[in-house]
Amino acid sequence: MGEIKPLEAPEIITFGCRLNTYESEVMRGHAMSAGMSNAVIINSCAVTNEAERQARQAVRKARREHPDAKIIVTGCAAQTNPEQFSKMPEVDQILGNMEKLEPQSFGLEQSERIQVNDIMSAEETAGHLIEGFDGRARAFLQIQNGCNHRCTFCIIPYGRGNSRSVPMGAIVDQARSLTRNGYKEFVLTGVDITAYGEDLPGRPTLGQMCRRLLAAVPEIAHLRLSSLDPVEVDDDLWRLIETEPRLMPHLHISLQAGDDMVLKRMKRRHLREDVYDFVEKARQLRPDVVFGADIIAGFPTETDEMAANSLKLVEECDIAYMHVFPYSARPGTPAAKMPQVPGDVRKARAADLRAAGDSNLARFLERLVGTEQTVLVENETTGRTRHYAPVELEFKATGGEIIPVRITGTDGKKVFAVPAENRGQ
Repeated sequence: MGEIKPLEAPEIITFGCRLNTYESEVMRGHAMSAGMSNAVIINSCAVTNEAERQARQAVRKARREHPDAKIIVTGCAAQTNPEQFSKMPEVDQILGNMEKLEPQSFGLEQSERIQVNDIMSAEETAGHLIEGFDGRARAFLQIQNGCNHRCTFCIIPYGRGNSRSVPMGAIVDQARSLTRNGYKEFVLTGVDITAYGEDLPGRPTLGQMCRRLLAAVPEIAHLRLSSLDPVEVDDDLWRLIETEPRLMPHLHISLQAGDDMVLKRMKRRHLREDVYDFVEKARQLRPDVVFGADIIAGFPTETDEMAANSLKLVEECDIAYMHVFPYSARPGTPAAKMPQVPGDVRKARAADLRAAGDSNLARFLERLVGTEQTVLVENETTGRTRHYAPVELEFKATGGEIIPVRITGTDGKKVFAVPAENRGQ
C-alpha cells in the first residue's frame, strides 16, 4: 500500500438540496481561510433515512481514505440528530446548520467536538459572498432559508429553523460577484422560496425580488427557480413567467401527493385541483413550459385508490422531471405515528410514479428532435436546454457557455445535439 498523502485542499461531500450545495461553497471558503487543507467536510441531508445512511457511509469511507484528515459532519442530519454522529469514532467535529456558516467554527485548534445550537433561535440569513461553485457550470443563489410550515412528514424545519429571507441588496451583490466570475445561469435556492420576503420590510414577494434582480443584474442570462408551492405563486411571478425570456420555462412543483386526503394528512397548503389549476395557468402563459415535481410514495394511510390518484395527476399534468421518494418515517414527526404502508408497497408505488415520469420525459424529448435549442454547457460534452432537458453534445464545447444547438435524436433519457450552424448537413 502506497504512502497516504494529506489533502492539499478541503474536500467537501454534499448531500441533499441545492441550498446545501451553496452552503458547501461557503464552508470551503471558511476552511481554506482557516488553513484547514487536510479536512473532509460532509454536508448531510435529513430528508430520508437513506440520506442519513449515505452520510454515515461517507464518514467511514473518508476515514479509510484519509486516516490523518480532520472529518467534520454538518448539515441537517447533524442538526437534527447529532448523537448518531457523536457515536462514530471517525468523526472529529459536528457542526449545526448555523455553526457551519460561521468562520470561527473552522480551524485546527477547535476543541469543542459538538457545536449544535437551537436552530429555532436563528433570526436572519447572513449574506455570504462566494466566488463560485467547484466543478459546476451554474450558480446557486440563496434567497431564503428555513420554513414556517409543519408538514406532518417533514423534519427539515427542525434542521433549518423558521423562514428568513436574504435582503435584496445581498442577493444582488452575490449575483454580481458570480457574473463577474463568468456564471450565466442562476438557480434561486431556499427551503420554501415562495415564502420569500414575508419577514422583510415592505414584505416583497418572490416575483418582485426576481424582477428587481433581473433588472439590477442584466448579465444573468438564465434564471431558474427551485421548488414552488403551487398555491403561493404571486402575481409578479406569474407576469414574469409570461413575459420574461430570461426566466426558464421549467417549473418544479412541491407536489408531495395527488390525493386530497393524503394532502390533508400531510398538512400541505394545496389540494389536487390546485395543482391542475397551476399547471393550466402556467401553460396558458408560457405554452412551452415543462414541469418537475417532488412526490412521496406510500405516505402513511395511503390506499391503492389514493396512490392511483397521485399517479393519474402525474400522467394528466404531464410531469416530466420526477423526484420520487418512498416515504421514510422521521422520528419526532406526526406522520411517523400514523399507520404505516408496508415497505415493499411503498417501493412498488415509487416505481410506478418514476415510470410515469420517465414516459412523460421521453415524449417531451421526442418533441425536441429536429428543433434548435440553446444549451448551458456543463462540461465538454454535456449540458441542459432551457427546459432542463439533458443533452449529450456530439462535439466539444466550453463549460459554462450558452450555445445554440440542433437536436438530432433522443434515447428517451437525453437528447443528442450538433452545433446549430450544422443544420442541413
